[in-house]
Amino acid sequence: MFDLLRHPDHVVAFTDDPQAVLDRGVTGDHATDGVEVRTRVEAGALCVGVTAPGVALQRLRLRWRADLGSAGIRVLGDALERGYGDLQWAGIVPDRHMPWYALVHDSKRDVTAGFGVRTGGASLAAWRVDETGVTLWLDVRNGGAGVLLGDRTLHAADVVCRQGAAGESPFIAATELCRALCPNPRLPSHPVYGGNNWYYAYGNSSHEQILKDTQLLVDLSPTGDNRPYMTIDDGWQLRRTDRTSCCGGPWIGNERFPDMGGLAQQMSQRGARPGIWIRPLAAAPDAPASLLLPDARAKDPKGMVPALDPSLPEALAIVSRDMTQLREWGYTLVKHDFSTFDILGRWGFDMLPEVTNVGWHFADRSRTTAEIIRAFYQTIRDALGDAAIVIGCNTIGHLAAGLFELQRTGDDTSGRQWERTRRMGPNTLAFRMPQHDTFFAVDADCVGLTVNVPWHLNRQWLDVLARSGTPLFVSAAPEAIGAEQRAALVAALRVASERRPVAEPLDWMDTATPRQWRIDGQVVTYDWSDTGLALNTGL
Repeated sequence: MFDLLRHPDHVVAFTDDPQAVLDRGVTGDHATDGVEVRTRVEAGALCVGVTAPGVALQRLRLRWRADLGSAGIRVLGDALERGYGDLQWAGIVPDRHMPWYALVHDSKRDVTAGFGVRTGGASLAAWRVDETGVTLWLDVRNGGAGVLLGDRTLHAADVVCRQGAAGESPFIAATELCRALCPNPRLPSHPVYGGNNWYYAYGNSSHEQILKDTQLLVDLSPTGDNRPYMTIDDGWQLRRTDRTSCCGGPWIGNERFPDMGGLAQQMSQRGARPGIWIRPLAAAPDAPASLLLPDARAKDPKGMVPALDPSLPEALAIVSRDMTQLREWGYTLVKHDFSTFDILGRWGFDMLPEVTNVGWHFADRSRTTAEIIRAFYQTIRDALGDAAIVIGCNTIGHLAAGLFELQRTGDDTSGRQWERTRRMGPNTLAFRMPQHDTFFAVDADCVGLTVNVPWHLNRQWLDVLARSGTPLFVSAAPEAIGAEQRAALVAALRVASERRPVAEPLDWMDTATPRQWRIDGQVVTYDWSDTGLALNTGL
């Protein structure tokens, strides 16, 4: 259907000055005054390199002609960071911006082709598909301004194209494309499951409450070597005493959490693996202004906290110090949050086609945004080493793949409103499932088990998560656990603690909230609507 492992038919470079259409030479190179783009096929990918000495380079646009038509065509793209309940198959929409990779299903021929850029690259990539071809946009900016590459050649992206076989399911095609895009994923050595206190406590917790949560989790979990994780979410840090906002450092415990190292040890003694949440770029009040990102990046400055500039070695040293502290305290899972928002000043649903405000730049202007973010992730990995598994939340999975074991792939579910869980949970579980065990282990977020969410609905969300083959985390309010909930949790945690095949969404081409799933060779249908009807589930 597509052949993108060839020189593009058309290349445009965008700089801080007007755009420049690059003339194509006989070798496939594209050049104009100040910018040269070279494409080469190596190791099964089209490698895109660019030089731009003396020019502030913003974007590249590569175009391949193809006669696609529109009848019977369905297209699926990814999200820049998390999904927000908006991932879906759709017909051709020429202006639809699809980050990282795209799949095109031709229903007439029953063939699904896929194409994307390899993980860990130096640009923020997005695709557009129309009836006459495919366009790749490579955002190589530094913040909201052009990058100053100097004399170096930027390896901007590696393009991979996969031609599916006739009759191959689109789900298998998507999974195999993701496998091809990430040659070296970093995966957990064991199934990850357990508890997280956020969706019932929402920051209102304490040392003593965490120990009660830990004991409850251990009592509900199976015995054996694969112990559950109990994650302390936002609310433990010194500046979170107001319980209303996720403030920054210093990352030490507040009066309700006087001994973070001792707490980790006590959680371990009770039989759980201790985990912890942190917002690593949110700065302490005494952080020098010279280490902070400019306010100009923020779409809504009122909603921002001062954030460290990850392009600066001094800022990364602070991140490394904080991560090292968590490791030395004894936490074996670290969930780090908010960094994409802190860096770019907006949420993922507000990033297309502009990922940030125009005009600002990092202190170090010689690297692209993607390179700076990847180096920030590498700092976290290096500081934690092999002592803890890492889960990124509000992080860019395509840049985190190969560094982090887990990735929160969708926006928050809820312990307060079922409608939010319904919108976010099944959508990201289905549409990010092809990334599971190909990029990392995907976390579709928690089951917020509270008295505010109807149990007949939450039980279904618990069921599909537990049997999906992906990590399961439960936020269980003690007052919401009766005999029925307890029995279901025991069964769910046992199932989630074991390796199992992934669940496949069967109706994902027709709905953004798949109801039909193939689980353990059987078709299971869930009812996500609040009808009051409880379905039979496997737990």
